[in-house]
Amino acid sequence: MNSPSPHPVIKAMLLSAGLGTRLQPFTLRHPKALAMVNGKSLLQRNICYLQQFGITNVVVNVHHFADQIMAAIQANQGWGSTIKVSDESSEVLETGGALYHARHLLYNCDAIVLMNVDVLTNLNIQQMLAQHWAHNGLATLAVTQRTGSRYFLFNRQNRLCGWRNQKTGEEKLILLDGPLYPKAFSGIHILHPNLLQRLPGAGKYSMVDVYLKLAPDYPILCFDHTGDDWIDAGTPERLAVAGQLFI
Repeated sequence: MNSPSPHPVIKAMLLSAGLGTRLQPFTLRHPKALAMVNGKSLLQRNICYLQQFGITNVVVNVHHFADQIMAAIQANQGWGSTIKVSDESSEVLETGGALYHARHLLYNCDAIVLMNVDVLTNLNIQQMLAQHWAHNGLATLAVTQRTGSRYFLFNRQNRLCGWRNQKTGEEKLILLDGPLYPKAFSGIHILHPNLLQRLPGAGKYSMVDVYLKLAPDYPILCFDHTGDDWIDAGTPERLAVAGQLFI
């Protein structure tokens, strides 16, 4: 997992297939990816966000009101990016299953940026990529030191060692290399393409379990971007706040 060529090829996948139940009533008639923030949809904003870092090859997975997302992409000519659709019309596959389902669209690159479409941020992807390559990560997860209910647990070297649900008390420790530091996940991953070969296969599953299984043998790392603008715009209230943060 060495650093890439002087002109690395980066692909991205925007996770847009979810039902968006937290964003009702909007999502009773529309996909959450098309929720608007100051006149631009979450999908458009994240495609343009990736363009800032030269990332214009994007996969979008679809399920809930898939036709509306595909129509928006076509009507706007991908907002200047090359967009391929991964169709999950038959079943929502969660992050892990979605990544496996779209793997044929993500080969032949040096890194994959995977992110939730309802996350908005000014995180510097180039800095995150530089750290990812410098430490030969199989995956690098964007995190912040904010209060939440679920945390990834990392050691002093920023390597993933476990997971904790603060509400239920559930904890999974896979590397005892304390002290461990809880950090909240930002919904943005950078993946080495070799990870696609280490997914468990087709079906519906979370990437959390994949990372915890791989972490003892491969470097699953974190990139702490505390202080950046960041919001999960997946509720009507947060969508309103996003409108104040992202003009």
